[in-house]
Amino acid sequence: MKKLVYILGVSVFVLISCNKNNDDSQPVPVPAYKAELQTLIENNWADFVDGRQGYPGGYALQILSPVGDYYVAAGDLSTTTNKSHFRAGSTTKTYTAAAIMLLHQQQKLNIEDIITGMIPGTGETYLPNTEEFNIPFKNEITIKLLLQHRAGMFDVINQDIPDSVNQPYAGMRYSSYVEDVLGEPTHTFSITETAGIVAANQLYNSKPGTEFHYSDTGMGLLGLIVERVSGKRFDQFLADNFLTPLGLNNTSYPYEGSDVMIPEPTAGSYAYYQGEVFDVSDHNVSLNVAEGNMITTPYDLSLWIKSLYTGNAGVNYNQVQFYIMDCLPTFESHQHYGLGTVFTPKLGYGHNGGILGYFTIARYDPETDITVVMYTNVWDFDVFEIDFMIQVMNMYSVLYDAKDILLKKD
Repeated sequence: MKKLVYILGVSVFVLISCNKNNDDSQPVPVPAYKAELQTLIENNWADFVDGRQGYPGGYALQILSPVGDYYVAAGDLSTTTNKSHFRAGSTTKTYTAAAIMLLHQQQKLNIEDIITGMIPGTGETYLPNTEEFNIPFKNEITIKLLLQHRAGMFDVINQDIPDSVNQPYAGMRYSSYVEDVLGEPTHTFSITETAGIVAANQLYNSKPGTEFHYSDTGMGLLGLIVERVSGKRFDQFLADNFLTPLGLNNTSYPYEGSDVMIPEPTAGSYAYYQGEVFDVSDHNVSLNVAEGNMITTPYDLSLWIKSLYTGNAGVNYNQVQFYIMDCLPTFESHQHYGLGTVFTPKLGYGHNGGILGYFTIARYDPETDITVVMYTNVWDFDVFEIDFMIQVMNMYSVLYDAKDILLKKD
């Protein structure tokens, strides 16, 4: 069981983009849209399950489009609605990017500033001038580089601590050490704590600005910067500036280690391991503040993604277009990355999220004004790497085919 706990404690963030030929046709009303979408998602889920008895989980798909808004689901998610809550993982990063850019727009920070620089109009630095934040190259890392994952930051959340360090957690994920070895499953992690691991061991992946290295720890630093600049806790800042104005009443950001439950109605998540099914819905996400702690619904997430990338979420469209959507090649699975944003040809702009049992894809396409949000709620740990990759590719196939249905002509 300890092995299972360790395996389940690892959050996986996979971002795959697939190239398809662009379709310049415009959406045309077709009466059978919902029926076709329902058949599409049911057939794809059946193909993925492929006769496995007792296999849990399912697929859910939310679409906002000029020809209508649609929600369809398959598997055990067929009993949920577009207002059922789930964990959306790294799609949280779109909110973090929006928070930073809103503060930049308000001239309360400058994304070109280094993280040891001074907050405008104050005598405070962006990050505390303490030993916990004495991270490598701190005087070369800008706020923008953190948003782009080009700061070279070591990722305490998704990387094992090197065996070479003289620490009791050497060779492990730090979270596993705290939760499993120390026996503190509801420990409230903080960015000061994780930054302190980086600083104490002088860990880094590369010099700032030289390479793309996905780092949730770097995104956590941005969450702390939002707090220090705004004077509000990260989740409260998002609620005041985005959730309340947009009416996203079913989106929340757990902060404490003891806040492990998902609100009702719930689309729970599952782990399939050695023929057994484990409900893994309850989960400590305090480690993931500002990079993967969001709980939301398909409708809320689709409305957020569309609002953000159309300049209707509080960050004006010029800031969105010239900063957030400025996606550069990564030469790895993310392919093109901007500020907390992934670009996928034909699907558009957004982010993916993977967190214990859930995987989510959220995109907005400016060319067609179509928003797609899709998630699944099961991971198969018997053949995790292979099965998870098949699952991800299958979900992309569903989204491409769904858009083709919406864009087809009579």
